[in-house]
Amino acid sequence: MKAVILAAGIASRLRPLTDNTPKCLLKVGEKSILERTIDNIALNGIKDIIVVTGYLREMIENFLLKKYPELSFTFFFNEKYDSTNNVYSLWIAKDVLLGHNMLLMDSDIVFDSRILGQLINSEHENCLAVDSSIELDEEEVKIILNDDGSIKEINKEIDPKIAVGESIGIQKFDKKLVWRLFTILDRRVLDKNDVNIFYEAIFEEAIGNGAKIYPVDVEDYKCMEIDTAEDFETAADIVDHLS
Repeated sequence: MKAVILAAGIASRLRPLTDNTPKCLLKVGEKSILERTIDNIALNGIKDIIVVTGYLREMIENFLLKKYPELSFTFFFNEKYDSTNNVYSLWIAKDVLLGHNMLLMDSDIVFDSRILGQLINSEHENCLAVDSSIELDEEEVKIILNDDGSIKEINKEIDPKIAVGESIGIQKFDKKLVWRLFTILDRRVLDKNDVNIFYEAIFEEAIGNGAKIYPVDVEDYKCMEIDTAEDFETAADIVDHLS
């Protein structure tokens, strides 16, 4: 299994904190967000890590190579980081992901390492982490389910009243679904230049074509996506409760 971390964004909502530092290298407690993520990945036995960078790429690459010489990193640079979304960053890494199982995550999540264990050990080959414990509004990427428990829809537009939780941005897919996702990505990126969408739109299209992706509820463990200064302050309060 290969882990993929998407870390290309500018994070303008966190300025001035991100004027000279990429968001993933901001410290929450004693460690940066990215350091916490890499530690969690390594703790779960994964050493092959792909990182898609953009904004201030050198800082990210230099940090990882110096801090984790025992791990194997492959870096991709999204040179259009200021005009594309995470779907394009994922597409860039296509060639090294085809034929492999994939653990995909965003670079701005503070989370308990046991969440990765839940996904890796899930009975479902294709699943994503969902937090059912939070109060939902229009900002979160929400999900609703089919009768068999698989995901029916995943997007921000879902009515919070009917959603079962928030997708926190950590996914596990087997190599068959990875191939299907990149087939969709090729068409959306190359044929339609559809580069400014979130990767959940690709998941939804795959689901519409028959793919089964299941939620793994992480309500027992702490996790938080950091988008704003308020999020950053709140995250500092939860890191002492992480494993």
